[in-house]
Amino acid sequence: MSGQPDYLRESSSSSRSSYIQESEDDMTIGSILAEANHNNAKNLGKRLSHLDSIPHTPRVNGRIPDVNNATLDHERLSERLSMYGLAEFHVEGDGNCQFRALADQLFHNPEYHKHVRKAVVKQLRHFREQYEGYVPMDYKKYLKSMKRSGEWGDHLTLQAAADRFGAKICLLTSFRDTCFIEINPKEQSPTRELWLSFWSEVHYNSLYVADDLPTRIPKRKHWLF
Repeated sequence: MSGQPDYLRESSSSSRSSYIQESEDDMTIGSILAEANHNNAKNLGKRLSHLDSIPHTPRVNGRIPDVNNATLDHERLSERLSMYGLAEFHVEGDGNCQFRALADQLFHNPEYHKHVRKAVVKQLRHFREQYEGYVPMDYKKYLKSMKRSGEWGDHLTLQAAADRFGAKICLLTSFRDTCFIEINPKEQSPTRELWLSFWSEVHYNSLYVADDLPTRIPKRKHWLF
């Protein structure tokens, strides 16, 4: 027999039910554009099928590269995009770029970035035991910071997004020794693929086959080097 008061058990049950309902709502919203995303992912997957991905380690952001290294990184990423016939849908560099790029892949609208951030932070909060060990700071402070618009997403938020949305997140990167990273959900098989470019420690964009690049125009200026 549990020693927990009834009102606490009911509150916990209600919170869990609410979370499950929100998760189901996320899946429903995301499935609206699933077919278009599936076709884009299939085309991208064919072009990069020969690349080996490295195991993904969730982590917080590292040091931002200096100007010289950032320039070399950007040139390397541009060469890889050209080599594989891929193109970036540029999203605004306002600190929300990871969430904007994910929103573009999920909903074809970067302006849904607030919804994506909220869902990711809820995932991090409700399943703290899965993520806390990767955060070298007070976890509550980390969540409070990540909740704010403009706070840069990191490799841990990518893992949480993969878990929350049941998606394999594929990164074409500017890392010198690591061209391709796959981030898989930990507790389920992925039901979709989300493709992002990653100008290492600087900026994320949404990734497409060059011939399929959307013509929609972001509302605000984006990162251009």
